[in-house]
Amino acid sequence: MTPYKHSEISVKKRGGKIKDYYPIHSFLDSTKEICSDNRHRILHTLWGVRRVVIPIFGEAIKNSSGDLVNVKDICEQDHILPDFSNKFIPTLHDFVRLIKVDKEILDALEKVLTASNLKENTDLQHLLLSPFFLTGELKSLIITHNSWFLYEVLPQIIETTPKRIEPVISPEQIFLKMEYKSWLNNGETYPVSAKKIEEISIKGLFD
Repeated sequence: MTPYKHSEISVKKRGGKIKDYYPIHSFLDSTKEICSDNRHRILHTLWGVRRVVIPIFGEAIKNSSGDLVNVKDICEQDHILPDFSNKFIPTLHDFVRLIKVDKEILDALEKVLTASNLKENTDLQHLLLSPFFLTGELKSLIITHNSWFLYEVLPQIIETTPKRIEPVISPEQIFLKMEYKSWLNNGETYPVSAKKIEEISIKGLFD
C-alpha cells in the first residue's frame, strides 16, 4: 500500500486532506529506499512509532479541518495495522529474530556496547541503545548503528549530537540476510509476538 493510500484511510477516519497525513505515511515507508520488499517495515513497530516517528512529528498534528489528530493513532490504525491485514502490530523483536549478521558485524556491535556507558541516561544514548534494551539481542544494535539511521534519521530526532558517531555498517546489512517470513506478507500468518492473537482467532472460528 502506498503512502497516498494510507493517507486516504486517514482522511476517511479523521477528516482533513491528504497533505495532512502524507509526510507521516511517507516517512514510515522511507525504508523502502533500503529494502524493496516487505522486510523493509522495521519502523512498523511500536519502537518505530514511539522512538522515531513521534519525536519527529510530535504527539499530534492539526489537520486542515483544524482538528488535533494523534500521531500514534495515524501510524498504528491507518498504516501499520492495514499493512498486516488489521491482525496485529509486530514488535521490534519480531524483526530482530529474522536478522542474520556475520561475526565481523557482531564483533563491531560488541565494541559499541562495551564502549557505551550504560549508566549515562542521555536521550541520545538511550535512543541508540534502545533496540538492545528492548530485545536483549546484541545484533539489534544494527538498526541504530548504520549510516541511514545516524545521518538520515537521528538528526531529525535530536538536533545536535555531542560528537560524530561512526556507523558500524551500511543499512542494507539489516536486510541483506534477513529471513522472509509469511507474516511479513501482509499478515498472511502471525509473528511470534502475536501467537496468542492467532490462538484466539482460531478458537473463534470453532466456537
